[in-house]
Amino acid sequence: MDYDQDKIDEVILALLAALEFDKGRTWKRLDFDAMDRLHASGFISQPKGKAESVHLTEEGMRQGKALAAKYFGRGSA
Repeated sequence: MDYDQDKIDEVILALLAALEFDKGRTWKRLDFDAMDRLHASGFISQPKGKAESVHLTEEGMRQGKALAAKYFGRGSA
């Protein structure tokens, strides 16, 4: 699927703003607590460690792709 890059950029910016601290500072990586919650829900592999990436589980991939199509698909609201 070809995703709308403008929508992706808007959501990333919204996440950065929602997770800001110290009058505008924000982490360039995703929120650690959110990553822990996604792991606890069985959607991603263990986020802690030296690796800079995680793996989506089968369920995480299924739900993630459905959400990506919902929010970022061309022609979606």
